[in-house]
Amino acid sequence: MEQKSQPRWEYKVSARLTYAPADQIWSLVAKDFFNLHKYYPGIATCYGVHGTNGEPGCVRYCTTFETATGSGAMWFKERLIAANPIDRSLTYEILDCSIGLKSYVASIKVVPGRGGDSGGDGDGGCVIEWSISLDPVEGGRMEDMMKSYEDGLKGMVKKMKDALGSQEQAE
Repeated sequence: MEQKSQPRWEYKVSARLTYAPADQIWSLVAKDFFNLHKYYPGIATCYGVHGTNGEPGCVRYCTTFETATGSGAMWFKERLIAANPIDRSLTYEILDCSIGLKSYVASIKVVPGRGGDSGGDGDGGCVIEWSISLDPVEGGRMEDMMKSYEDGLKGMVKKMKDALGSQEQAE
């Protein structure tokens, strides 16, 4: 019996930031690939297991906090495929995980000048765009996963704002 393949799940979430230019946010996203837990809510630990932080080919291992539903913590092993400082983008893939995600590839891009009233020159903030592509998850819904990423990105933006505020006070 032939199985009908479902189309890949593909979606993009984004968050507008008015408090920092693209280069400042890019430095947090790209140069700290091994430390996702600093910015992404729900990630309990994240550390490098191979390669140099922020360089293509490096691999990180992340775990989540236990869920309120009691389903336990999840883990992910992810490899940085590409990092392009010119267009402020990076692409990574999940090599293995505890929840059965297959052929997962994601890209994060920091786009300047759309976050404020700067007229597009980059001083008015930026937008973080997170694009995700993966095979459908058995028993899951793309809408639920998308909502999870939307909520996570909102929390990430808040944590980045807090981190930048702390850096400014330390200077």
